[in-house]
Amino acid sequence: MNATEIFDGYRPLLFTLAYEILGSAADAEDVVQESYLRWIAAGDVSYPHAYLVQVVTRQALNALRAGKRRREEYVGNWLPEPIQTAADASEDAVLAESVSMAMLLVLETLSPDERVVFVLHEVFGYSHPEIARMVGKSDTAVRQIAHRAREHVQARRRRFTPDAQVARAAVTKFLKAAHTGDVDGLIAVMAPGIVALSDGGGQVAAARRPVIGPQRVAQFMAGLAGGAMAGCEVSFANYNSMPAVTFRRAGKLDSVLLIELTDGQITALYAMRNPDKLRGAAATRTLARPQED
Repeated sequence: MNATEIFDGYRPLLFTLAYEILGSAADAEDVVQESYLRWIAAGDVSYPHAYLVQVVTRQALNALRAGKRRREEYVGNWLPEPIQTAADASEDAVLAESVSMAMLLVLETLSPDERVVFVLHEVFGYSHPEIARMVGKSDTAVRQIAHRAREHVQARRRRFTPDAQVARAAVTKFLKAAHTGDVDGLIAVMAPGIVALSDGGGQVAAARRPVIGPQRVAQFMAGLAGGAMAGCEVSFANYNSMPAVTFRRAGKLDSVLLIELTDGQITALYAMRNPDKLRGAAATRTLARPQED
């Protein structure tokens, strides 16, 4: 195989790694493209897997640090950029959880170093010595970072229970109740601690603070169905290995609503309306973790 063919074989892995570090598909694509240019310039590489993962990791870490202020100045709720995934993406439970909105938001609370080490070790299975070489730190430092990150994530992660049939039934009930303005019907499919987050990026109408609790979320969603979302074409989809609903107006994607479920009840709603984050949302992404070379 030539250099481009070798790189393309690793592209799903490299994109997945960059996306989990950055929470942005557009930024992840930029990192992968820059890594491709470095790969081509490097010429003959003895261990392509190790080389490419190290290059992407360092590029993504630099981008994560550079984007910190942009996140701090963001208008309203900030959500990771949603990616459309294949229906069978949840078959790898570790990978499915790692790209879920809930996990990506937990990763946002880590320092850049903690996030990179956690993703490399807990999701992609690289050893501490391997990670130390990738990020230019000692084995001891990496182990300490990994320990802190794991404790932080474990204290905040929610149980991830993907079930396509249960999810479809719950989402169908949810949409029917929202469409008819049935607040009681909406409450019936919601968990007591439900939270709704909307990301408009200050460009389109969206709630700038979390909406919390079944009653408030149900009223909020019923209002949207009869207002901003009225007249939209509604379709089922799969984003970030989660059930989702897309809303299109005049053929253009207006919003993506990701629905988090636990034991058949909706625990969180993530509404992406920021047009900048929806530009690549129609493309189905192939996700991957390391395989034997």
